[in-house]
Amino acid sequence: MHICHVSPHLPPDQAANALLPAQLGRWAAARGHDVTWVAYEPSQGGITRDALPGRVRRLANRRRASWVRRMLRLDTWDRARVVTAALDDVAQEATLLHLHSNGLIIEVAAAWARRRGRPYVLTLYGTEIWHYRPRWPIDPFARAYRGAAEVTFYSRRLEEHARTLGLGRPGLSVIYPAVSDDFLDVDDATRAAWRDALNIREPHVVLNVKRLHELAGQRFLVEAFARIARRRHDVRLVICGTGPLRRDLEAQAAAAGLASRVTFTGLVPNDTVARYAAVADVFVLPSLLEALPTVAVEALATGTPVISADHPGGQELHAIFGDDLVLVPRANPDRLAEALEAALERPRRTHPATGDLVRAQFSPAAVEAGYMTVYERVLGKP
Repeated sequence: MHICHVSPHLPPDQAANALLPAQLGRWAAARGHDVTWVAYEPSQGGITRDALPGRVRRLANRRRASWVRRMLRLDTWDRARVVTAALDDVAQEATLLHLHSNGLIIEVAAAWARRRGRPYVLTLYGTEIWHYRPRWPIDPFARAYRGAAEVTFYSRRLEEHARTLGLGRPGLSVIYPAVSDDFLDVDDATRAAWRDALNIREPHVVLNVKRLHELAGQRFLVEAFARIARRRHDVRLVICGTGPLRRDLEAQAAAAGLASRVTFTGLVPNDTVARYAAVADVFVLPSLLEALPTVAVEALATGTPVISADHPGGQELHAIFGDDLVLVPRANPDRLAEALEAALERPRRTHPATGDLVRAQFSPAAVEAGYMTVYERVLGKP
C-alpha cells in the first residue's frame, strides 16, 4: 500500500490535523507501507526538517494577492496548480489518498484523485462541519465530501451534526484521536517528584492546555480562578500553550493580583505537558467550541479529573466518562468557580474504569487499528 496524506498542516504545527497525518504515516511505515505527504509550510513560517518516514512536499503558505487577482480568481488558480504539481510529484504511485480537514489543498487533492481514479479517505476534525455553509452554484467541499470512499469524523457529535446539515451518506464512521503513551497514571511518589521538578510549591494545581485565543475561553478560567484564589493560597493555575491572547491573559492575572500564582508556560514538549497533567488536581477546558478535545482525554489518562464547558466535545466525553468529567455552562465564570471550588475541596483521582475506556477507545493501538480497517475496506471495494 502507498498512502499519500494531504493536510493543511504537519508538525511542528500542533493542530489535530497536523498530528494525526504524522501519526498515521509513522504507523503505516512501521507496517511496511510507503507513505508520502503534501502540506503547507509551518504556520509560524519557515521550513522545518521533516522527521517523517517518507517524502514530504511542503507548499508555500498563502500570500495575500492583489484585489484584482482575487476578483479574477487568478490567485486561486495559481495555488491550485502548485498543489497539483506537488501531487504529481509524490502521489503518482499512491494506491490511496488520505485527505485531512478542508480548504483549497483538500479540494484540489480530491479533484486530482477523482481524475485519476484513486480512492481517498476524508477525515474531518471540527470547524469544517461546525461552520459549514453550502457555496453556490459550486460547492468544492461538498463535492470532495461526496466523492470520498469513506469519511471519518473526530467525534460522534460531529458526525451527527453533519447529518443534520444534509451531509448524510454511506461510509461515515467515527475514530477518536490517539492519546500518547506519555500520558500515564502514576503513583503519588512520582507525582510528588514531578511537582518538585516543575518547581510547583503549592499543594494544589489547576491546569489548562490550549492555544491562547478567544475560542479557548481562558479568560473565563482566569476570572474563576481569581475568585478561588482570594479565599485560598494553596493553589496554582498553570496554562500551557501560546497564542495571540497571552499578553491579555497575563495582564488579566496581574490586574487580579495573581501574577505570581499563574504560570504561563508557553509551548512545552509533550512529555512535559504529560507531567503537568499528572500532577494537576483538576484539568479545566473552558473552550467555547470543541469537537473532541484530546487534551481533556490526555488529562483523564493521567488520572486527573476534568471540568469542561458544555460544548459538543465536552458533552460527548461526559457521556463516555461520567462524573470524571464535570460539565459547566460555557462563558460562565460563576459556575466554573463553583466547580473548581468543589474539585479542590474534595480532590480525587479518576475512577479505574476511566483508564480502561481511554485504552480501549483512545490508545494509539486502537486508533491505528481503526484507520487500517478503513484503508483495507476502501481498497477492498470493487
